[in-house]
Amino acid sequence: MSAKLTHEEAEALVRSDDPEHPANLICELCRDFYKLGWVTGTGGGISIRHGYFSEHVYLAPSGVQKERIKPEHIFVLPFAQSSVPKPGSQRDFVRIPSKKGLKESACTPLFWNAFTMREAGACIHTHSQHAVLLTLLLPRDAASFRMSHQEMIKGVRTGGVGKTLRFFDTLEVPIIENTADEEDLTEGMAAAMEKYPDAPAILVRRHGVYVWGNTWEQAKTQGECLDYLFEMACKMLQAKLPLVGDE
Repeated sequence: MSAKLTHEEAEALVRSDDPEHPANLICELCRDFYKLGWVTGTGGGISIRHGYFSEHVYLAPSGVQKERIKPEHIFVLPFAQSSVPKPGSQRDFVRIPSKKGLKESACTPLFWNAFTMREAGACIHTHSQHAVLLTLLLPRDAASFRMSHQEMIKGVRTGGVGKTLRFFDTLEVPIIENTADEEDLTEGMAAAMEKYPDAPAILVRRHGVYVWGNTWEQAKTQGECLDYLFEMACKMLQAKLPLVGDE
């Protein structure tokens, strides 16, 4: 651990009767995402920034049943890391769970992309079948998913953190190629975020989606709206209907 906290101080970071506390929220949200089919088979996750100037990052563990996560399983990291998290790098922690076998999420450096490049307050990663199928139904060389004239677009924000889109706006979400290891997606995600600054999420072909927001509420709302649009797009593509325009 990098921060000078006593054991009790570190444990206090995940103990709260407040249902809005991130250690409690992450457990609740992972149960909800499990019911939606977003985090089946231990995959997927969520991270929330919290505290004065959001100095702490609360992180769901990797490789565990997401619907069974408890607050004591949560990792807590300082947002101000010794070095920006990247594949293979060492992280600074202020709290590590005592339960054996728990590991920090493999998504950690990808969550940091959202935190540092978009100043997001929360980032969600899902293995939604709608997201995966969409990347397979679109042309193999498609660099992004584009859609317009759908009511649920109005629940999505420019860049994930800006103003909400309008009905007539065209939503665009870049698609990056999957890698053997989750962490190795970090550079591809960052490059796509730079190329598509207005994108509210990143689709990963044959894998899932990363979506973020100013707060956990906004990240969740956009995740739900995007999943609806991904499912709608799959059905429209199968029906040979255009995704952009009102024809």
